[in-house]
Amino acid sequence: MLKMFAPMIFFFIIMWVLLIRPQRKKQREHEKMVTELKVGNRVVASGMVATVVTVKENTVMLRTADSKIEVLKHSVTEVFEDKPSGDKDN
Repeated sequence: MLKMFAPMIFFFIIMWVLLIRPQRKKQREHEKMVTELKVGNRVVASGMVATVVTVKENTVMLRTADSKIEVLKHSVTEVFEDKPSGDKDN
């Protein structure tokens, strides 16, 4: 009887290692990034590059060019660590 279930158990372990575990890790990293958002961060949200103006509980206010928009925190997909090309330290 165990020989019948061995291939299914093996398949489940392979699926866990290849699909489920990496997705959970990526999800945890995104949650951490979203909770660490702060004013002044350069971010990509919904395909737009913008600067964080205010951070609220579930939303962030972003400034892009001459516009300000409010989006959900979870729509932020990336935070830039480097400074924008227009800012130079002398």
